[in-house]
Amino acid sequence: MNVVETRLPGPVLFEPRVFGDPRGFFVETFRTSWFEERGLPTRWVQDNHSRSGRGVVRGMHFQAGPPQAKLVRVARGAIVDVLVDVRRGSPAFGRWEAYELDDERMRVLYVPTGFAHGFCALGEINDVIYKQTAYYDPSLEGGIAWDDPDVGIEWPSGLELQVSERDAAAPRLAEIADALPFSC
Repeated sequence: MNVVETRLPGPVLFEPRVFGDPRGFFVETFRTSWFEERGLPTRWVQDNHSRSGRGVVRGMHFQAGPPQAKLVRVARGAIVDVLVDVRRGSPAFGRWEAYELDDERMRVLYVPTGFAHGFCALGEINDVIYKQTAYYDPSLEGGIAWDDPDVGIEWPSGLELQVSERDAAAPRLAEIADALPFSC
């Protein structure tokens, strides 16, 4: 297992070894010791699975209640996974970073508390699996605009992007910055 450096402080991108042959492949996508060695959470309480077609954008979401970290991987297809630092007082506040996750390299992204998370689906069918350290609670859900010009996320070009009504109506980061529950 290899760890890839990230620009933003906090996220961790794991590159596990994929053992393939003509029959298929085997990959270890999670091991508690990987997290313990880095002082990361090891207690996961909920697994989620989403399926999206090409060009679907989901995000940028966070949960404002109990601290919720995520562990994201792609079981089928490919996505551009995007994180935005929304921790008040962070030197990286409002900055974003993107990571390509797919079903070939099998990279696994640790998303810490205090980051808005979203992705754009690249393949025809894309299955995203993610663990959470806190239960989803719709009353605590928050988000920022996926196309906030002040954040300036560069989504993949050449795709017809599809965004839900909820995500299209999300506020800009500057509109909610003072009310964010995350800080450094």
